[in-house]
Amino acid sequence: MMIPRSRNCAMSLTAVMMVLIWNMLPQETWAGVVGDFNHVERCKDSLYMGTPPRGYLSNSFKKICQRYEDKPRFVTLYDPQRHIPIYSAYIFKKSDGDKKVDFPWMFEPQLASEKGSSNMEPFPQSSNMHMNFEDTQAVLEDYADVVQYERGQLNPDEHQADPLDKASTYTLTNVVPQIREFNMGPWTEHQYLIRKRLNNYCRGKAFVVTGVTTSGHTIRRNNLDRVAVPEYMWSAYCCTDFDQNAPYFVRYKFPVFGAYGMNDRVSNQMVEVPLKNLEKFLKSRMDVDKNFQIFYNDCVPDN
Repeated sequence: MMIPRSRNCAMSLTAVMMVLIWNMLPQETWAGVVGDFNHVERCKDSLYMGTPPRGYLSNSFKKICQRYEDKPRFVTLYDPQRHIPIYSAYIFKKSDGDKKVDFPWMFEPQLASEKGSSNMEPFPQSSNMHMNFEDTQAVLEDYADVVQYERGQLNPDEHQADPLDKASTYTLTNVVPQIREFNMGPWTEHQYLIRKRLNNYCRGKAFVVTGVTTSGHTIRRNNLDRVAVPEYMWSAYCCTDFDQNAPYFVRYKFPVFGAYGMNDRVSNQMVEVPLKNLEKFLKSRMDVDKNFQIFYNDCVPDN
């Protein structure tokens, strides 16, 4: 049955109106704390094939489209009870590795209130203001008197090139407490190794997921458990377009490879492993199901 021309025009007009209304919505509705990374403009761009890691069993984790100066930068799965990110996923950008430390530390307003800005924001000058959102996330006071820990970024600024992308990594929703010796030793060395490897041998986009296992000690403040200290740190990258002529000792670590290390003073060496080995290791230490998977189809292209 043919649709009358007038009805067809009405349907087209309705579609146009819906698009116009959508474009008129405030940009804050497009990011911040979201229900699904795939439903938000550009959030899924940080994920290989637009697909986040699967298999996490907890329903309490929050999905954050990390937005800085009105632009989504990367994504984070956040635990508002333990006050740490479970993982951050980002696109690696080739860089010289310079670390910018003059950016202010920020927080996520929408973890505290759905009406909050979807852009990460610098912490207010008054520490009394921090009580307005410390129930849902870590605050600067949590890290103030813990000299044995460093604020370890899951998406490190050394893996970004644009100054604004670097700035966006300085949010406490992208940070976990790392033992100083681990942070300044094996963890920093691993981030340098991956940066050099992807700089030199990845020809296309490199997707990275970096996360934690959630058992371990806890930073306490005012006799309250505040921030969980991860037992293990892990990371994996996926780069399907790489230099096929790279030396074998590098080439066999493409298109995908992973690593993990204990967040410890002594037994803290990073161990590089194939993706399947990393996933098997993590299944025994995290609350995930048997289908736990870091990258869609294990970073194997459909073709």
